[in-house]
Amino acid sequence: MQNPKIKTPPRTSKKTKKKTKRILLSIISVFILLIVALPFYAWKVEPFLVHVNHVELGKKNERTPLNVVQISDLQVSEYFETNRLDKVIEKVNAQNPDILLFTGDLFDNYSKYPEQMAPMIEKLKAFKANIGKYAVWGNHDYGGGAVRVYEDVMSAGGFTVLRNQGETLTLSDGRQVFLGGLDDSLLGNPSVSDTLAYRQNYDYAITMTHEPDVADAFIGTDTQLVLAGHSHGGQVWIPFYPIKNVLAEKYTRGLYQLDAITQLYVNTGIGTTSIHARFGVIPEVTQFTIYI
Repeated sequence: MQNPKIKTPPRTSKKTKKKTKRILLSIISVFILLIVALPFYAWKVEPFLVHVNHVELGKKNERTPLNVVQISDLQVSEYFETNRLDKVIEKVNAQNPDILLFTGDLFDNYSKYPEQMAPMIEKLKAFKANIGKYAVWGNHDYGGGAVRVYEDVMSAGGFTVLRNQGETLTLSDGRQVFLGGLDDSLLGNPSVSDTLAYRQNYDYAITMTHEPDVADAFIGTDTQLVLAGHSHGGQVWIPFYPIKNVLAEKYTRGLYQLDAITQLYVNTGIGTTSIHARFGVIPEVTQFTIYI
């Protein structure tokens, strides 16, 4: 009886071992690089970028479109000093807006850096708009003592602050645009009915609210565009684990169709809060070309 032959596994060559080792070292190196690079990018790079997002609304026609620019959530703080607004001012003014709209949160926590007030006024003055500059209150504009100075600072900077109020703007060709502003929905006393009571004859209606989820209150009111901020777009994007703020859980970023007439746009903001980093949510200036 013959003994069965036992097959021995082939020996791993030295070349194969070296190749495997190189692959493992490469994987480990990339992993270490990501651990170092991603936090650096999130804290030291992305928060300092500014992206202009262009949005076209309405059906094209022969009339000159309305050029509206929105900024939101500057969140000026010890981590975001006023001199960092120079890039934002440059980006906004390059759009040559007819109307500039600010949807709240000028300061992050005003009580920690009241000395920023005077330079902030000068920066606000530097924003240009052909027809006018308008703003609403955000929740941080009430907190930290900011409620005492917010409206004065914005007014000194050339902005009209709307709190459950509105204005009708007449364009050069006679078209009328209603512009309304809702008070903050977390710390203020918002009233959609009071805001829309200012609306008389109009061809197009824009309303501002800081918190985006409140936009549902404008469904069925013949409001063409609602602008909001507050969400920061999550500020730090984590796959399958979105970070959401109160009253910014349903609508977080970008354009939404609320009904046949009303659209909502949520701006992801400029500054930061809580953690002073951004990842996957570059600070945003939004330019709207609106055909009326």
